[in-house]
Amino acid sequence: MESSETPTPGQPDSGQPEGNNPAPVQHSRLVRYARPALITGAVVAVVCLVLLVIIFLLDSFNATVYSVGGKNISDATEEARQIRDLYLGARIGGIVVLIVSVLAAAAAAVVLVRDQRKTGDSDGGEDLGFDDLAGS
Repeated sequence: MESSETPTPGQPDSGQPEGNNPAPVQHSRLVRYARPALITGAVVAVVCLVLLVIIFLLDSFNATVYSVGGKNISDATEEARQIRDLYLGARIGGIVVLIVSVLAAAAAAVVLVRDQRKTGDSDGGEDLGFDDLAGS
């Protein structure tokens, strides 16, 4: 049995092209990918922060072990330079990926907030009480 309602071209599920207004289609595509981008960006940022903390601890440990023999990690010797540069690539890569992931998460958050304000849905859904959640 078919519905007697005639969908209008502006409705998202009407199956008809949007016509002269491509902006809502682009916006809905952004919103569709914003939540996964936000989650991915946040997770990658946390992993990068943990990686950078581990690298900092390893650098500190190497500098401490090197200086136990009375040497200074800031010396201009080849051995001191190698110890200072040991984790340089991982440190730079971690910082770059951290910045990119934070920017991606921030952009996704902006898209989600703009969509939420546009739709007027301030809390993201209907209000449920404890009895509704408990299944009573």
